[in-house]
Amino acid sequence: MSGEIDAVYIYDEHNHPLIEHVYRSRPPSAATILPLFLAHPAPRPSLLYLPDLSPPVTVFSIIQSGLLFLAISEVDTEPLLVLEFLHRVVDVLEDFVGTPLLSSKLQANYEVVAQLLHEMCDAGIVCNTEPNALQEVVEMPGWMGKLLGGVGLSGSSTPLGGSNPLKQSISSSAISQGPAIPWRKSGVRHTSNELYVDIIESLSVTIAPSGRLLSALVLGTIAFTAKLSGVPDLLLSLTTPGGQHAIARKIELPVFHPCVRLARWREQPGQLSFVPPDGQFILAGYEVNLLPIDPDLNEAPRHMEKIFLPAIVDIRKSLGPTGADFEVRLTLNTDFPGFSSVPRPGAGRGGSGTGTPSFLGGSGGGGNSSSPILDEVVVTIPISKAVRSVTDMKASRGDAHISPGSELLEWRVPTKDAGTISGTATLRCTVAGYQPAVDDDQDDDTEEADANVNLLQGYYDPTATTSYQEPATTTTTTKRKKKKKKTKKSSKTSSSSSAAAAAAAAADSDRLDASSPGPSKPQTHTPPQNQSPSPSSSSFSIFHPPTRKTRIQQNAMLMPNSASVSFSVRGWLPSGIKVDSLNIDPRRSRGLGEGVKPYKGVKYLCVSKRGVERRC
Repeated sequence: MSGEIDAVYIYDEHNHPLIEHVYRSRPPSAATILPLFLAHPAPRPSLLYLPDLSPPVTVFSIIQSGLLFLAISEVDTEPLLVLEFLHRVVDVLEDFVGTPLLSSKLQANYEVVAQLLHEMCDAGIVCNTEPNALQEVVEMPGWMGKLLGGVGLSGSSTPLGGSNPLKQSISSSAISQGPAIPWRKSGVRHTSNELYVDIIESLSVTIAPSGRLLSALVLGTIAFTAKLSGVPDLLLSLTTPGGQHAIARKIELPVFHPCVRLARWREQPGQLSFVPPDGQFILAGYEVNLLPIDPDLNEAPRHMEKIFLPAIVDIRKSLGPTGADFEVRLTLNTDFPGFSSVPRPGAGRGGSGTGTPSFLGGSGGGGNSSSPILDEVVVTIPISKAVRSVTDMKASRGDAHISPGSELLEWRVPTKDAGTISGTATLRCTVAGYQPAVDDDQDDDTEEADANVNLLQGYYDPTATTSYQEPATTTTTTKRKKKKKKTKKSSKTSSSSSAAAAAAAAADSDRLDASSPGPSKPQTHTPPQNQSPSPSSSSFSIFHPPTRKTRIQQNAMLMPNSASVSFSVRGWLPSGIKVDSLNIDPRRSRGLGEGVKPYKGVKYLCVSKRGVERRC
């Protein structure tokens, strides 16, 4: 399977073609592809096959900042390769023209965008997608070039003494070869040398109604910022509470930047040896399963994780006299294992310096590796569509509200006291549905129940031998009369009960006559007037509708089925992974300078966006 791309099309927010860049063959134009692509109902998959075109093509698509990116291929192509190429195109365009990507920015920098698309893919083969390498070969026009280009003149100036052929050949060869390390620019210089490591983990936990953990996964990302002169060679060591040898068992499905030497990681898991790109980049990603490994029948678990959750939510349903209330209980625990619960004021990013902000936008005060801080606690409860309103929202702490047009109830719990809250907070709410309320003392034979009389259907009874007779319908007219007084209601009830007793006595006499000895005579059973035939005397039986549900049963259907809590913790990771050391190899590094000791900073951040879910 080859990896050839025929063209890349970019559309604006209104699906108007912005850029058409063709690499090979003669693919359909952007105007031809778009209606066929939009003909598929949303949500559209990232890969669509269009057999109606000649030749048939495969369309790969992503959407970024409202812009539609399409890649066209006429041959069988690896889907992940093309989709990753489109994501790299977006990253490179954001790096060169700025974020967010806007159609006006792409139109104003069309020359740069065209050069980037040309350098990233050569004749349909993906070749160069590193931003640092592209900066060496893509010419960025300055303000003078834009000014001269606006009046129709060339932005490049020609020297008066003529051109030097040797200089042109050297510059052209340097451009064609690019830098020695694709992901790092040549001749990097910084006045202040700094190294930052940011480890961000996303926690996702699902708890069963019984309290048992169904799943507990952690997705981690190691973000790195390198501001060093020359070509440094770095060694980053990771460790866990079980020791550095437990890294390989804990980290699952790791992915690395191309700068990481994989052989070193295989020999010594937890050791990341690399030459970093200049600036910010993602060094690695990983996955951690916090639940113990399922053992065989005769084998004990190889390891057991002690799962600590800073926030846990629970729900109690069908409370109150009518079962219309529910209570959400939030438990916060800031006694992080291995840390002190009292934060140190003025603490910044842990490292050899103080208070240097992270490129992730974190504040410098609090939340370091020695004093974690819990923040942004939000409880989310999905509300059923059958709920008309949620009233009497009483929270012991924080505020609860439902946004108009939303089916989510959000309860925000403030953590202004430095995130050292430990205890329980409750939220009690009352729900009301669209169905009318049911009185407990109301009779089942109401007007609403009698409205279904005409919808009664008979069920055929193959064991019956007598013929079917039409039931009388006089009872339907009497039941539709409105009850005015309670005395009349009691008299009607007593009369109906006496009529039912008479019908039962008549049925018993018929059964006795049929069972008495004597000559058999053909008998025909005629039901009494204003009475329906008994099920045993007719081949059809009348289906009686069930009684209406009580108010508690109706309100039980309005109760929420789950609740989740979101939070963030600065200075703590649920996986327990930490940075053990970050060193520079002086033998392999070049151009750093003698005696230079760069600033090193480490920051940990746990984010759980509706990650801890409790089902009920």
